[in-house]
Amino acid sequence: MIKVNCFAHLKELAGGNMIQIDRKEMSVKELLEEVQRQYHIQSDSVLVAINEEYALPDDQVTEHDTVALIPPVSGG
Repeated sequence: MIKVNCFAHLKELAGGNMIQIDRKEMSVKELLEEVQRQYHIQSDSVLVAINEEYALPDDQVTEHDTVALIPPVSGG
């Protein structure tokens, strides 16, 4: 099971601060597609971090990784 931490307004969309996906391994692209399908989170503006480093769509996520969804942030 892949556990995904959610931050900011994504927690509200996901119904909590963690999403669980019943897979042992998948690409970041597949993870974003699944999150969009299950939780209606628009993946085009969300960044994914694996083990505290930003990930690319082809990077692999496993059930042993620390995964986070990070929404766009603005500030001044």
